[in-house]
Amino acid sequence: MLTISQFTKNTVPVEIIVEESTGDRLDAYLAARLPDLSRSRIQALIREQFILVSGKPAKPRDSVKTGDSISIALPEAVPLDAEPQEIPLDILYEDEDLVVLNKAPGMVVHPAPGNPDGTLVNALLHHCKGKLSGIGGVERPGIVHRLDKDTSGCLVVAKSDAAHQSLVTQFSERSTMEKLYLAVTQGIPKPEKDTVFTHIGRHPVNRQKMAVVNPPGGKTAITDYETLSVDPSSLTALVLCHLHTGRTHQIRVHMHHKGAPLVGDPIYGKPSKTANEVGRLMLHAWRLSFEHPITGKRHHFEAPIPLEYRPWLNLAGPLPPITSL
Repeated sequence: MLTISQFTKNTVPVEIIVEESTGDRLDAYLAARLPDLSRSRIQALIREQFILVSGKPAKPRDSVKTGDSISIALPEAVPLDAEPQEIPLDILYEDEDLVVLNKAPGMVVHPAPGNPDGTLVNALLHHCKGKLSGIGGVERPGIVHRLDKDTSGCLVVAKSDAAHQSLVTQFSERSTMEKLYLAVTQGIPKPEKDTVFTHIGRHPVNRQKMAVVNPPGGKTAITDYETLSVDPSSLTALVLCHLHTGRTHQIRVHMHHKGAPLVGDPIYGKPSKTANEVGRLMLHAWRLSFEHPITGKRHHFEAPIPLEYRPWLNLAGPLPPITSL
């Protein structure tokens, strides 16, 4: 695998020779070998012709062939359009290399069409005085991973490129990273404790949704879950989810697949009295553990559980320790 430090920006590109073709798309082939770059970032570099195949422009969907020479250059950073904004942040931990925060529900992580400002990136630019890693591209400075707009909880942000590289590797390899979520489901998952192992890809009809798909389509998605409490009056349940992969909408899709979509989920759920009462998607990134990218020390963080979870927490009793799954 290549890291960003191996690139010399705007000078000699890095070259990869394809020794044996696997038939993979170009963007997928490179995503597996460039852990510092998201697949969407790689697609953008291909479209902007910073990535060439045998000296010629290519498309992200083009198949990789044996003997192909893939050259990769990284453009110089361009001025960021997003403006710093003084938006309150709930900081759980901060040092010279990273920030761990408790993201509020309803906050978009980075600017996008329809959300040009008021995002976490705008808030971070103000809080960190612009000191954020640039690996994620100008639209996503410091962003190592993301939470859906309506999901709350633990999120780590890189302030240095070295920290970004290490954290991306930990997220992709999952060897030292642990993410535990609390969810409230409509219906009770059956069985009440299980591992969901599927492939997740775009829904074949509704392209705004993800879905469980048959392999080789989509990507492998693995979620351990355990039902902590059940409210028999509303037929809802508090569920602890442990992610082993990080697919888009993974918990939401897997719980829907088990017949128990999340309360308040506008995409995979259904209207209910409980959803109206809580007024939000009931998904909270509760615990996050990883090795510090510079010191190597293991850190554990907990985002305070929102008050909306209290009825189910009262039924659950003591919550399991960090090493429960």
